Amino acid sequence: MAQKPLISVVINTKNEAEALKRCLQSVADIADEIIVVDMHSTDDSQEVAKKFSARVFPYRPMKVVEHARNFALSKAKGRWILLLDPDEYLGKSLKRELLKITKRTDVDFVKIARKNFIFGKWLRHGHMWPDYLIRFFKKNAVKWQKTIHSQPLTKGNGLTLLDSEKLAIRHQNYQSITDYLYRSIRYSGVQADELKSADYTVKISDFILKPTQEFNSRFFSDQAYKDGLHGLIFSLLQAFSIALIYIRLWEKTGAKDKPLSKESFVSASQEAVFEYGHWFTKYFCSEYQSNLIKVFIAKVKQFTSRLSKNL
Repeated sequence: MAQKPLISVVINTKNEAEALKRCLQSVADIADEIIVVDMHSTDDSQEVAKKFSARVFPYRPMKVVEHARNFALSKAKGRWILLLDPDEYLGKSLKRELLKITKRTDVDFVKIARKNFIFGKWLRHGHMWPDYLIRFFKKNAVKWQKTIHSQPLTKGNGLTLLDSEKLAIRHQNYQSITDYLYRSIRYSGVQADELKSADYTVKISDFILKPTQEFNSRFFSDQAYKDGLHGLIFSLLQAFSIALIYIRLWEKTGAKDKPLSKESFVSASQEAVFEYGHWFTKYFCSEYQSNLIKVFIAKVKQFTSRLSKNL
């Protein structure tokens, strides 16, 4: 009788041949079994997987990977499962740590930090680090939900590894602005469908306040400005993506042309400006000690206050 594999590496793919090769190279020395579930790739993804002796299973094309993950997990035979995306890979220190964990009886699933490279740079702020994810677990201890970007359901005892660069999964995330926009369009459509199914009603504030809150949360509160121009551009793109969700929801629910309510428009705009000013003053000005910037924010607040009175 064949010995049960210790570690099964599970990967879902769709046209990821180039990234998949590096991913599989990084885990070849610890994987007793490799499972690749491919959603009808038109590149060499399946051929790359087979070169690493992976068991390849077809799956119908989906807009998001969550739907296919549980199917992929069901094909794994290992006592432990390492779940990766094709654009992720492991370093030596993390692999040694995971092998140690397999000998423990008090751990069922592991949260691992992820080092995100966006437009070629590791982002250390803006909610991109340590970006903990559950990616190593005993078979049947974790189940994925179908909602996009949702957290999996777990059972048993969890362990969180140190947020050390050496113990992090390396993630070659968005490679270009085009890549980002392509995925943003795809994800926003899925998220808009989810809101529509929940009978969510679009509000004016969704187009103004929510993108502002997203930007402030990343750029100011979590100090994405410390990542330089990369941090600013990524925060702006994330704010755009939030707005796009509600724009697409508006489209999916009929794209009705309704007049803007003065009260709702002014209220949302004013709240967005005041919130922006609050975070700008609290974090950015304190970092650079710029009185000129503080005066500018005060003037903007005065302008929006007068605007609301005149409309």
